[in-house]
Amino acid sequence: MKRIVTTGLLTLAVVLATGCATKLPPPPATATTPEYNYLIGPGDKVNIVVWRNPELSMTVPVRPDGKITTPLVEDLPASGRDSSTLAREIEKALSKYIRDPVVTVIVTDFVGPYAEQVRVVGEVARPQTLSYKQKMTLLDVMIAVGGLTDFADGNRAKILRTSDNNAEYGVRLRDLIKRGDVSANAEVKPGDVVIIPQSWF
Repeated sequence: MKRIVTTGLLTLAVVLATGCATKLPPPPATATTPEYNYLIGPGDKVNIVVWRNPELSMTVPVRPDGKITTPLVEDLPASGRDSSTLAREIEKALSKYIRDPVVTVIVTDFVGPYAEQVRVVGEVARPQTLSYKQKMTLLDVMIAVGGLTDFADGNRAKILRTSDNNAEYGVRLRDLIKRGDVSANAEVKPGDVVIIPQSWF
C-alpha cells in the first residue's frame, strides 16, 4: 500500500512538472514594424500650435474618453490618431472660423491607447501597465517592473500577443535576468501581455 501511495505521488509530481511546463514556441527576436506610428491615447498631452493664431495655441490633456477640447473646437476625438491626423482634423474644424488654418500637434507625456499598452502580470515586483516604445524588449519591461519575485517561475513565463490573434510564446525570464542570457531577450509588440507564473517548488 505504501508503495502504491509513493508511486502515485511521484506520478502526480511528474504530471504537475510536465503538464504545467507546456512547451510554447519562443517569440520572434525582432517584432518592430518599420511603419509603426505612435498613436495618441488617454492621459497624453498634446501641444496644439495654430500658425498666426497664438490665442488658439495651447497644450491640452487627452481626456479619459479619448477626446480633447480647445477654443472653437469641442469634444474632438484624439485617441487612436497620430499627431498628423489629429492636426488635419483640427484644421478642418477650425476652417469654419479661420481661413486656411495651419495646425501642428506635438505629443507630450506619452501614455498611448489602451490597446497598445504592454501589461505585466504575475510574479513581478510591481505588476503594471507600460507605455509601448519602439524596439522595447523583454529586458526593458522587466527593469521597469522591478524584476521577478522570489516565488516566480521565470522560465515558464509567456507572452500573450494580442496583435497576433492572442498567439502565445514561451519566454525564459529567469535565464535572461538571473543568468544574463541575452539569447532569451526579445522585442515586445504593442498590446503584449507578459504573464509570469508562480513556481510550484
